[in-house]
Amino acid sequence: MTIFAPRWDMTNVYPSLESKEFKNAMKEYNSLLDKFEKFYKSKLTKASAKTKSKELGALLGKAVDQFNAIYELGGTLVAYIESFVTTDSRDKTANRLLSEFEQVQVRQSNLSTQFRAWVGTLGKKLDEAAATNPSAKSHAFTLKETRDQAKYLMSEAEEMLAAEMSLSGGNAFGKLQGTVTSQLSVDFELDGKLQKLPMPALINLRSHPDEATRHHAYDAENQAWEGVKETLAATLNGVKGESNILWKRRGRKDALHAAIDFARMDRKTLDAMMGAMKDSFPMFRKYFKAKAKKLGKEKLAWWDIFAPLGKTDKVYSYDEARDFILKYFGGFSSDLRDMTATAFKKNWIDAEQRDGKRGGAFCMGVPAVKESRILANYDGSFNQVSTLAHELGHAFHNYCAYKAGKTELQQNTPMTLAETASIMCETIVTQAVLSTSKDPQEILAVLESQIENAGQVIVDIYSRFLFEKEVMERREKAELSADDFCEIMERAQKATYGDGLDERYLQKFMWTWKPHYYSPGFPFYNFPYSFGLLFATGLYAIYQKRGADFVPDYMNLLASTGEASAAKLAKRFGIDITQKKFWQDSLAIIGKQIDRFCEL
Repeated sequence: MTIFAPRWDMTNVYPSLESKEFKNAMKEYNSLLDKFEKFYKSKLTKASAKTKSKELGALLGKAVDQFNAIYELGGTLVAYIESFVTTDSRDKTANRLLSEFEQVQVRQSNLSTQFRAWVGTLGKKLDEAAATNPSAKSHAFTLKETRDQAKYLMSEAEEMLAAEMSLSGGNAFGKLQGTVTSQLSVDFELDGKLQKLPMPALINLRSHPDEATRHHAYDAENQAWEGVKETLAATLNGVKGESNILWKRRGRKDALHAAIDFARMDRKTLDAMMGAMKDSFPMFRKYFKAKAKKLGKEKLAWWDIFAPLGKTDKVYSYDEARDFILKYFGGFSSDLRDMTATAFKKNWIDAEQRDGKRGGAFCMGVPAVKESRILANYDGSFNQVSTLAHELGHAFHNYCAYKAGKTELQQNTPMTLAETASIMCETIVTQAVLSTSKDPQEILAVLESQIENAGQVIVDIYSRFLFEKEVMERREKAELSADDFCEIMERAQKATYGDGLDERYLQKFMWTWKPHYYSPGFPFYNFPYSFGLLFATGLYAIYQKRGADFVPDYMNLLASTGEASAAKLAKRFGIDITQKKFWQDSLAIIGKQIDRFCEL
């Protein structure tokens, strides 16, 4: 559906890409890198584990302060440039500046690598030295993690070469995927009118109330992917090929080993969570079959997964979505409501669907102004209202860290915990409606949307995990064809959805448009979503018991996600994520929702 939605406002960051303020910031960024490079060569290279603790602590503190300044300015610059690139892939100026900035970022990456390698040589002396300096002491967790992960570095020369080559390798392939998918459009007849729809808008038709429209969109989407599948297959081969080589050269067991470390969890925790998820498949298949029955069908086809139920004629204007979200966020926290009101008032959100804009949704922090920006493709559906709530949750996560005065290094949050606040905000909105509405049709619509999302995060995410695992393993031996990718994806979907869907109509092209597969530095960006859903579900259950007293502890948790392991942070609420029971208990909450859905 075509519906009014705003574009974001970035003018309080810099006036424009051509402004003197932006150009001066780029010069300052280079100057900060020069300063650290000089400091590294003149001071750090002459220090070692034999250096006196107080002297070493002062060096660590100075390094931490300089890196925070670099990351704050660099993070602001890249967010600003990306705000143009992601909303208009044809913007030549923005694309040129992004390429130029990425060249400079290689220096940052190399300096970071040199620092990590140096910290890795300090051993146990690091703990003693960090305790002597305020800056180093407040970043003790980051420094210790840096030391422990330093063993997975190649030589300095190899790491530098890898960083430089990535611009023409995995990073370039990722940009190609974004360009191809954002510029792909399809002629599609909608509401009796032939329109040229960008792929995000076509994909959003999966939630259209009319089955014929959904089916037609599914066919049109697959036909479009058929035309670009070879290009995207070459792209995915490039990304995964580079990843495999680098993880192996760095001494990792595999890419999953790196992903688990990045998530600040262990395989025991991952196995416990994934095992509970697999055990829940029959529960979700029960839901899929019940939804098929409500739609008057024997089995769901792929184009029916997102079919709305209940009040199917409800279209939320952007202003209605804003008021809806503000109302229910306010019931949870005044901080959450006020931040969200600011986000809408000051146009932090780019929600308009348009040609050349990236699909999906994301939130990015803008460190220098202590704000966030959200990209969405808003179409008026309740699913998109939930998506806005989700991304505003990410913004609230940033807000809590900014409010607590956390530095950039202290905000370095693992992907698992990064999804906690976003899914919590989705839950706040849907649970509020379910507990207050007297309209059976509205309850059905909202409940179905909530379970549908859970099905994606548990069942579909598991299929994506299986897909990526097999792709990574097979890519070590040879490149895969587009048909190989399709076959692996379809087989993974059959393994998870089982008889819950009509296996004749799955989505073998899921790998083409999901950007998570195309980032060589972030393998397995799938299971963190499952972690986020189940962890947030468990936290929400605690909130229901504790009420308003829960909120300050929760905000403190969000502010601290870059300063402890996932297991340690969970223990603050009496949660043991290493045990299967916690994950089963969270899934049981979703199971009760499915039971209620089946009864409606």
